Amino acid sequence: MNKSKLLYWTDVGMGLSFLVVFITGIIKLEHPREVMFLHDWSGVLMGIFVLLHLILHLKWIFVMTKGLIIQGEVKK
Repeated sequence: MNKSKLLYWTDVGMGLSFLVVFITGIIKLEHPREVMFLHDWSGVLMGIFVLLHLILHLKWIFVMTKGLIIQGEVKK
């Protein structure tokens, strides 16, 4: 699988798990025991997708951070 497809499916998984956590979080306000299992495991899954997303974007994060630091030094 190429990186673009991996990023796409990572983002889809992250988005879907976020929706489940969000919806079950709202339901949990009224009925805490009925959705606890689904809510907890969706949160774990979302955390895994976010971590994978950050790992896949690590090079971009470093480049942007370096650019912002250098830009900040030039403005001084």
